[in-house]
Amino acid sequence: MATTTWAIDPTHSEIQFKVKHLVISTVTGSFKSFQGTVEADNEDFDGATVKFAADVASIDTNQTQRDEHLKSADFFDAATYPHLSFEGKLAKKSGDAYTLKGDLTVKHITKPFEFDVEYGGNMTDFYGNNKSGFEIAGKINRKEFGLEWSAVTEAGGVVVGDEVKLIANVQVVKQ
Repeated sequence: MATTTWAIDPTHSEIQFKVKHLVISTVTGSFKSFQGTVEADNEDFDGATVKFAADVASIDTNQTQRDEHLKSADFFDAATYPHLSFEGKLAKKSGDAYTLKGDLTVKHITKPFEFDVEYGGNMTDFYGNNKSGFEIAGKINRKEFGLEWSAVTEAGGVVVGDEVKLIANVQVVKQ
C-alpha cells in the first residue's frame, strides 16, 4: 500500500495545555497557530509517522499579560525559539487506543516523549474530504524543557506548577 499523507485541519483541531496556578486552580492555555502531518502506510494508522509544530507566539491563556510573560525569556523565549515541535510514530495498542512515541522539542531541548492517543474514527465531510480524528494526552515537567521560571507567594505558595498536561484534539484531512 502507498503512503498516504494527512494534514492537520486547524479549524477543527485544538492544542491545549493545563498547569496549576497557586496550587489551587488550573490555568488552561492553547496554541492558536500550528501545523502537522501524519504519514500512514495503512488505514488504521498503526506505524504512522507524525510531525507537528506550534508557533510559540500564538500562545493564548485568555490573559494578555500572562501570554506576554510566557513568550518572554522567562519561559518560552519566543524571539529565540519561535516553534515547539514533535516527531514520532503511532503504535496501536488495542481497539482505538494508540501510543505516540517520539521526540518533543521545546526551546533548545529535545527529549523522548510518549502520548496516549485515542483514535476517533474516519468520516467523509460535506465537501468529500476524508478526515480522521484523534484525542492526544500526556504530561511533562516544564523544567525539563528549560521553562524554569518560578516564584513563591508571600504565604509560601507556588505560583506555577511544574507538571503540565498536554491535550490535543486533532482532525486530519487526507491529502
